[in-house]
Amino acid sequence: MKRYSIINMVLIGVLITLQISKGEKLYLKETRYTKSFPDSAEFQEHSRELDKYYSDKKLGSFIENGKTYFRLFSPSAIQVKLCVFNKPDEKKYQEYFLNKDGNGVWEVAVDKELHGKFYGYKVFHKGDDVFTAKVPICVDPYAKAVTSLTTYMNPRLAVVTKDEPYNWEGTNWIQRDWRDLIIYEMHVRDMTAHKSSGAKNRGSYKGLTEKKIHGGLDYIKTLGVNTVELLPAQEFGNIEIPFMDSLRGKFNTWNPYERNHWGYMTSNFFAPAAYYSENWEKMKWNKWIGGEGKQINAFKDMVKAFHKEGIAVIMDVVYNHLSEYETGNLKQIDKEYYFRLDSNGNYIAESYCGNDLKTERPMVRRLIIESILYWMKEYHIDGFRFDLGKLIDWKTIEEIISEARKVNPNVVFTCEPWGGGYDPAGFSIRNWASWNDQIRNGIKGENPNNGLGWIFGHWYGNNSLDRIKSYVNGTLIRDSLGLFQKKEHSVNYLESHDGYTLGDFIRIGSREVDPDIIIKDVDKNVKLSYHQMKLNKLAALFLLTSQGISMIAEGQEFARSKVIPFNEKEKDKEKGKIDHNSYNKDNETNYINYKQAEINKELLNYYKGLIELRNRYDAFRRAEYEEITFFENPESKLGLGYILKHNKDSFIVLFNADPDKNLEFQLPEGVWSVLVDKDLAGTRTRYVTGSKIILEPVTGAVLKLQ
Repeated sequence: MKRYSIINMVLIGVLITLQISKGEKLYLKETRYTKSFPDSAEFQEHSRELDKYYSDKKLGSFIENGKTYFRLFSPSAIQVKLCVFNKPDEKKYQEYFLNKDGNGVWEVAVDKELHGKFYGYKVFHKGDDVFTAKVPICVDPYAKAVTSLTTYMNPRLAVVTKDEPYNWEGTNWIQRDWRDLIIYEMHVRDMTAHKSSGAKNRGSYKGLTEKKIHGGLDYIKTLGVNTVELLPAQEFGNIEIPFMDSLRGKFNTWNPYERNHWGYMTSNFFAPAAYYSENWEKMKWNKWIGGEGKQINAFKDMVKAFHKEGIAVIMDVVYNHLSEYETGNLKQIDKEYYFRLDSNGNYIAESYCGNDLKTERPMVRRLIIESILYWMKEYHIDGFRFDLGKLIDWKTIEEIISEARKVNPNVVFTCEPWGGGYDPAGFSIRNWASWNDQIRNGIKGENPNNGLGWIFGHWYGNNSLDRIKSYVNGTLIRDSLGLFQKKEHSVNYLESHDGYTLGDFIRIGSREVDPDIIIKDVDKNVKLSYHQMKLNKLAALFLLTSQGISMIAEGQEFARSKVIPFNEKEKDKEKGKIDHNSYNKDNETNYINYKQAEINKELLNYYKGLIELRNRYDAFRRAEYEEITFFENPESKLGLGYILKHNKDSFIVLFNADPDKNLEFQLPEGVWSVLVDKDLAGTRTRYVTGSKIILEPVTGAVLKLQ
């Protein structure tokens, strides 16, 4: 996940008002604790006291025996009021005082069923006057559905939902060995938002699963991948503070679009994002969305459609911080309990997102684990990718996978093994998979300017031929500088939502495209040159023949280019240039343009062929370490080959990353069918060869013994 520039992370203690609609004002208040704890020792003692609070009571709102129960955990609060609305935009609401038990849970039972009503909590803390203090209405952290106002600060109310049966039509989790995973990282909106997708319900859960269109599920099926990884789709803050304006002590100089498109600002861990169940093209400012709760079944319909095609669904989840610029969430419910604070009561922000959740607290750990289990049971989610996983404490990491495997033994857990440290090996010991940034940087490079990798004929960082061999085997700890206990703990990737696309990295790294120029003919920029095509194919060949989990990002298969639309009205000074941090752009920078897939159809077919090869022959997924024998090319250290023997199949995989030389490789005795060469990839024999094969610069090949 891309972070913003480091800005003032200390929130000032002021009371401000924000005009949101029709003269109505939402009051925002940030509480400081500097005066409450004059020294660190007193603060630490208070923190230890909070650690003692724990409850196993059912939290959130729920209906039983004709009554509606409301429960909220906030041990630091002095009083809590429940506010129930008939409509989210009404100024009048019914208030109920909650009672606190000895474990920090506030609760009330209303003697009627409130299904479909909207509610929130007013939470009062030390120093607040319960009758006069202007505090925000906080959304229930356990809400199963949320309605939000389409404006800055994303005001929200929870919806009282009723447990109703859903027809899964016999589908359930996809049970798959991690070694067999081919993950397609994608954004719900991006896949069908562009007109070229052909979807009627563009940019939505529903549009993603429409039949007989160019984009969405139908397109994903043609690739042959078996797993999709959704960028965050839990309810999130998609609208940021006004550009070149100040709010809550922060001045927005970084985001002229005032949006958070990728979704890494989660507000509610149990609720699907209503944003993707709406007609976003007709969505208006200052309107409440999600109140009907249709996002619940829309999300389930999407998962079911993928499962019917044998495609697993993984969710990208963010449990290390909350939405940064909002009010009315855990920050106001109980800042002292839920967040990591310094001795002055200010947020610690190793995530660079203004607030880090204190996952080591027992009730924060419970919230995370129950959220994971809820998505598994209620939505049949097959796995999870954790944003900035190293910001979550080890005990929570261990309990997450332990509890989840009781529900589904094959549940998938991957993460970014950084954020507050870097420890892929630590996750592997705990049976988690991690994104392998070493293979990413070693193969393509760390940056396209002065950090090019092996496919360009360079050695980045500590990279070497031995490291390349280690990547092939899954970057195991038995190798020098290896990371993982098992190869299926290595998520091999060369592109993700972060940074340049692989296609753009290669365009810039090849020195054929200047990242500082304005691009007005996007199609011309997209079209790969002969050299760029070879670099993309070599990278794909290495990725999809290496042991471990394979992951590609949306559009990687046709060298997608993220060019910021050249629109004179936009405030973006980078418009017309290639983007490397498109988190804020709900526009054609991110939308998948299927015309580009047609422009670079040769590369698209190459990816399809490699995926077919990997799916058909488990040698590329399940070979043992001892079944891979490497041999080097005497003419260049950038040439490498290996013999792969698994079950009854024998393969040779060859790479020539030398930018200048043809390399000749001697072959073992036998008749070898060439399945992959510089032009095509697949499972059909291209041609047959005998004792040797010559590879052009920046090409590779896969051969199978007849």
